[in-house]
Amino acid sequence: MLLKERVAIVTGGAGVNGLGFATARMLAEHGARVVILDLPGANPAGAAAELGAGHLGLAADITDKVQCDAAARAVLERYGRIDILFNNAGITQPRKTLDISAADYDAVLDVSLRGTLLMSQAVLPAMQQQQSGSIVNTSSVSAQRGGGILGGPHYSAAKAGVLGLTRAMAREFGPDGIRVNAITPGLIATDIIKGKLTEERKGEIASDIPLARLGRASDIAGAVVFLASDLSAYCTGITLDVNGGMLIH
Repeated sequence: MLLKERVAIVTGGAGVNGLGFATARMLAEHGARVVILDLPGANPAGAAAELGAGHLGLAADITDKVQCDAAARAVLERYGRIDILFNNAGITQPRKTLDISAADYDAVLDVSLRGTLLMSQAVLPAMQQQQSGSIVNTSSVSAQRGGGILGGPHYSAAKAGVLGLTRAMAREFGPDGIRVNAITPGLIATDIIKGKLTEERKGEIASDIPLARLGRASDIAGAVVFLASDLSAYCTGITLDVNGGMLIH
């Protein structure tokens, strides 16, 4: 197994039809002990129980530094180490530039960008002490192509910020044996698009993708497992596109 005895944290992972849970499940299948972090109402403990024995669910708001630090301490108390962090949590809003309010901006930037920083800060000291670790940050094809299908410009900006943060952390923490990489998903068929796109529109989008389909949650999970494992031991600071060829550059 690629991740035997390693401890992985997945933020925003409680939605059983989402990218986070699909990734948590694949990490567990490859031997990792998985900690699912999510808001209390999302029932992270229940999601962790779905993975089987030995996994953990913790309630935490990743936009709050105190809660991020407390979650990392709880993981260390339970398992004694943190090997993998998948910064998956994020929100999107379909806004046009002139319609973005201050509250909209704060909501999207706080979860996607601030949350990525705060959770990374929470786990990095343990990884430094171990002299090993892998952080995988979730950006988006919308950060690369200047807008997505569902998210507004503030979402693109937040996800572009994730790319910059990823590269800077990769340079800073490489000497400590810590790898930091980003994935840029395209349009993935999860609950986040339910009711927002007609089947006809999905078909139109798929017809413009070289692989001729929307992404699946398992596509993202596989990319994260690769970046979390020793298969990518010489990869840091990279942006791994997982979009079926939607953007080729």
